[in-house]
Amino acid sequence: MRARRHGFTLVELLVVVAIIGMLVALLLPAVQSAREAARRVQCGNNLRQIALAAALHETARGSFPVGSEARQWAARPTWPHQYFRWSMLAHLSPYYEEAQLLAGIDLSVPLYVGLASTAISPQNKSVVKTLVPLFLCPSDKGTRVADFAGPTNYAGCTGAGRDGGTPFDTDGMFFVNSRVLAKDVADGLSRTVLFSESTLGEGAGTTTRGPEVTAASAYAFVMGSPLSAPACEAAIYWNWTDPRGFSWANGEYRTTLYNHARLPNDATIDCIGTVMETGDARRTYAGYGLR
Repeated sequence: MRARRHGFTLVELLVVVAIIGMLVALLLPAVQSAREAARRVQCGNNLRQIALAAALHETARGSFPVGSEARQWAARPTWPHQYFRWSMLAHLSPYYEEAQLLAGIDLSVPLYVGLASTAISPQNKSVVKTLVPLFLCPSDKGTRVADFAGPTNYAGCTGAGRDGGTPFDTDGMFFVNSRVLAKDVADGLSRTVLFSESTLGEGAGTTTRGPEVTAASAYAFVMGSPLSAPACEAAIYWNWTDPRGFSWANGEYRTTLYNHARLPNDATIDCIGTVMETGDARRTYAGYGLR
């Protein structure tokens, strides 16, 4: 007696393939949603870690860190004060859980020792270029937007953006040479914004092709201050020299500072201006912002 052979017909095989395809189609969005939820949790945890570092700084040193630094360089007294420009993320370096990543940073010298944005002080070139996972939200692309610097998705709040977005003496937690005390926060720390996420930039460092940039990943640039809506609408440059978020070490509006002149996720493109001044450390700075 001959044994019976079992197998699939072509129709049965196609039915099985179709069922598997339908299951994959149903499961894939759920898997992607779960992955994004995990990424968002990590983004939020990064914010908490940075805020905790700020709180530790306030406890250890009596104030929150400067939003951006401007002061005289003893080795070259005539060097523009604004070229120190270390951000609050840099000043918080001893207080992170992964402090060893930034252990080599030397804040006693300016961030920039030349006029180009790539002219980083020699002893700091390596650490400034470091990709720090804490400064990157996994929901974004997580890659460099400038070859010479590690990027950041996190920026400190300078307040409401009054006076054309000036970075000096603002009503927020961080500004040029700020040292805000906890007792000075009239609204209470639980009701005051410290940091926010910001999308990393894309495209050319400088472009005149406005229609090709997007509001979520670029900024308009105006040669002057204070900023105004008409001036920003008439901008002819975008992404001046470097894309947004290009350096966690740099305390400028286009990277580690922002204000609430516009609402979060506003459809209008961010806008910053610049003024180069001589004089004391408080007034010598490049970068007025409107976000």
